Amino acid sequence: MEEVSAGGLAVDLVDGQVCAALILRRARTGRLEWLLPKGHVEPRETPGQAAAREIEEETGIHCRPVRFISAMDYWFSGPDRRVHKVVHHFLCETIGGEITVENDPDREATAAGWVPLVVMNQRLAYPAERRIAAIAMKLLGVKQ
Repeated sequence: MEEVSAGGLAVDLVDGQVCAALILRRARTGRLEWLLPKGHVEPRETPGQAAAREIEEETGIHCRPVRFISAMDYWFSGPDRRVHKVVHHFLCETIGGEITVENDPDREATAAGWVPLVVMNQRLAYPAERRIAAIAMKLLGVKQ
């Protein structure tokens, strides 16, 4: 089975630092993890449109994709099948909204917050997402 998702980094200046809106979610293991917002691409929706919609749903931040960063793919096992998932990540410009998880229809995130790009490597739970953040930092000229 194939799944396609999209998400990314909605960036803004917060207290003089370049930050991205992340979500905090409880993993199946019970551990809290900081993640990039993302979700399924709906029918007749481009990956860029899906990224903006998912970021807004999961963080409350309205944004506009300005640059494709990367696509990553991986396999995982469901209860009765193996799934090949492709996730398209975008660098997005914040255009409004307030950071919140109140409007997340799936209620997966326990919190959302602005995280400075310079500490993303310590915050993001997964190496693949840390690589996406590193690419965004280079594109924006942010030094670690």
